[in-house]
Amino acid sequence: MPVPWFLLSLALGRSPVVLSLERLVGPQDATHCSPGLSCHLWDSDILCLPGDIVPAPGPVLAPTHLQTELVLRCQKETDCDLCLRVAVHLAVHGHWEEPEDEKKFGGAADSGVEEPRNASLQAQVVLSFQAYPTARCVLLEVQVPAALVQFGQSVGSVVYDCFEAALGSEVRIWSYTQPRYEKELNHTQQLPDCRGLEVRNSIPSCWALPWLNVSADGDNVHLVLNVSEEQHFGLSLYWNQVQGPPKPRWHKNLTGPQIITLNHTDLVPCLCIQVWPLEPDSVRTNICPFREDPRAHRNLWQAARLRLLTLQSWLLDAPCSLPAEAALCWRALGGDPCQPLVPPLSWENVTVDVNSSEKLQLQECLWADSLGPLKDDVLLLETRGPQDNRSLCALEPSGCTSLPSRASTRAARLGEYLLQDLQSGQCLQLWDDDLGALWACPMDKYIHKRWALVWLACLLFAAALSLILLLKKDHAKAAARGRAALLLYSADDSGFERLVGALASALCQLPLRVAVDLWSRRELSAQGPVAWFHAQRRQTLQEGGVVVLLFSPGAVALCSEWLQDGVSGPGAHGPHDAFRASLSCVLPDFLQGRAPGSYVGACFDRLLHPDAVPALFRTVPVFTLPSQLPDFLGALQQPRAPRSGRLQERAEQVSRALQPALDCYFHPPGTPAPGRGVGPGAGDGT
Repeated sequence: MPVPWFLLSLALGRSPVVLSLERLVGPQDATHCSPGLSCHLWDSDILCLPGDIVPAPGPVLAPTHLQTELVLRCQKETDCDLCLRVAVHLAVHGHWEEPEDEKKFGGAADSGVEEPRNASLQAQVVLSFQAYPTARCVLLEVQVPAALVQFGQSVGSVVYDCFEAALGSEVRIWSYTQPRYEKELNHTQQLPDCRGLEVRNSIPSCWALPWLNVSADGDNVHLVLNVSEEQHFGLSLYWNQVQGPPKPRWHKNLTGPQIITLNHTDLVPCLCIQVWPLEPDSVRTNICPFREDPRAHRNLWQAARLRLLTLQSWLLDAPCSLPAEAALCWRALGGDPCQPLVPPLSWENVTVDVNSSEKLQLQECLWADSLGPLKDDVLLLETRGPQDNRSLCALEPSGCTSLPSRASTRAARLGEYLLQDLQSGQCLQLWDDDLGALWACPMDKYIHKRWALVWLACLLFAAALSLILLLKKDHAKAAARGRAALLLYSADDSGFERLVGALASALCQLPLRVAVDLWSRRELSAQGPVAWFHAQRRQTLQEGGVVVLLFSPGAVALCSEWLQDGVSGPGAHGPHDAFRASLSCVLPDFLQGRAPGSYVGACFDRLLHPDAVPALFRTVPVFTLPSQLPDFLGALQQPRAPRSGRLQERAEQVSRALQPALDCYFHPPGTPAPGRGVGPGAGDGT
């Protein structure tokens, strides 16, 4: 039965945060360590140069765990700052090396020399802090008596008090020994703002902050700022990103008090608000109130877009980022839910944009558009085992039927033929990785084969009669309506786009029903270039139309990248670039021999020579314009349409329409005009 190929399933989770506070007195930094250890703070502001990991010649101290704690550093009861205390746990790595003489003779070589076992271990521990707009490094020296030195055992910890950071900021901490014997430890700490502190009355910088509350009223959300009259403050909306800086969305300087209204469609879980008084060195308060809002999660899924890149990778675009899992599954026509592949192909970690209690959030068929109209194919799942062993089964509503098999299912009855089709290359590979592969094998030639001759005999007479009666009517109707033509081009620059627009407008007068992305920007913005192209291509080819590939230097470069790497490079392109989006579907048509009769190529005479077009695309006719306009227009006619005596006249009509755009493109204003025109006769001096 027809299947909509495959879907990706996504599921997500979440985690909470817990904080605690205590008070310290005095402005000086300090360090202390576990009983039995001695420690010293050498410098509170050094240059951080971790360097490479070096091998340890004997036992060394190395950091194994890093803990943080929020505290208040106070000058007096109501004059405190937020501070970050760090504890680094240390352990002994490596062994003592016995002297060579002792190994050889079984005793000490020189009783007057102190044995290494009686010496204490010493380490220099570096703590690196980064918190916008400050960065800082400190150096702690730790000594451990020999009695506490045991290989592989923890010896205690050293504590640093403390690193002052701005409220609401994010602090990143690294710790390593110097020289470095192990990988550095790292930790990220999100500091609370004034809203989250019960002791905010002790922090002077919190006293002048505007207080922010969020309330809902129907479809609208109100940001209520409780600010004194005439107080000036800044307000910023941004998307909080897991990686990289926050993405700003809106910013204004205001005077209090204020009530700001947001539409519920603007809400996403990572939408955060930052507010601060317009004063030097003011503290900024950050709040992300929509993390658990169901409306925000629904909006985020609606904004998410899933796109197949290659046979082994996909891309999910959305405003926010949370970890998720994606899996391939399949669903028969009318089947629900999507069934997992048994045995499964490998799962991949992706980044997706919604947090919603670990339940399924998104299913999307990836190959429905790229493979054209729904087909009556069967899906074969190939699994690979050790020593190149492989097995095949056919996906059916009842499960995965092994091939060959004596079961009574359709795939089992045709199993021998399906295996032959797979070996002869008649099946299309949809997925491939180390665990297995997925194939789509056509079933058209096996369906209702016994009844084909009977129906053919019954319908032959009626079909012949109907054909005679409708032939003239259909021919006249097709000629009046014009053939559909989808024009694809690379938007190299604005001048070239104007030239393409002039060509498309001229072709519409022939008549041809021309589709070009220049005239569909609103649909492109709503659907995205991939979906728009797939819909236009499917409609054009179903109606017997033709796809015109208009080659330029930019188009040739994109095609070459695809042919070399299997995917186009990340070059600059706009949200309306349908040519780049079309390559994932156009290339299979050329590679599998489906392009002749459905595609033609073209390029402008003085812009690109036809030999520059990649050889794969020259399997269909490639015309130069305007010198080969008559042949080009002839190729755009219906395949069985008679050659019109007006073809030369139409070519001259298109050439005249193109002439102003060609002159403007090749000879911009201010440059000398050419001595001869460009038309069907240009190039031979006429």
